[in-house]
Amino acid sequence: MYGDEATIRKILTELGDTWAVVGLSSNRSRAAYHVAEVLQRFGKRVVPVHPKAETVHGEQGYASLADIPFEVDVVDVFVNSDLAGTVADEAVGKGARAVWFQLGVVDEAAYDRTRAAGLDMVMDRCPAIEIPALRQEGAGPALADPNIMTG
Repeated sequence: MYGDEATIRKILTELGDTWAVVGLSSNRSRAAYHVAEVLQRFGKRVVPVHPKAETVHGEQGYASLADIPFEVDVVDVFVNSDLAGTVADEAVGKGARAVWFQLGVVDEAAYDRTRAAGLDMVMDRCPAIEIPALRQEGAGPALADPNIMTG
């Protein structure tokens, strides 16, 4: 498993509230769109990163991580595994504090490189699934919203 419960909790509750979501577009049929909604309800600022640089959920999009003109705490990756390692390396270069590879996104070498660079990392997990689990544990006031998953 690539992300123990302590690391998941730390990323979701301690490492900061600005999440760059790589692969997030205005396409409502994509998982990234809905996970970004959950993150926003959880109190996170969601920054779309997609070649189209679209505004999504009220946040200005950027074509790449390097184009974001402010600090990013967590990079959430919704690209296929073949591209994910490059994104993880860009996250390290950007100065992010953590990288999160979504369900089905696996690159063990990128995981090792990212951890070796000092970042926390979770791979093959989804924050929209992990947030309700934290809610059940009572992990803070932002989790008290009963509509976090139902919108």
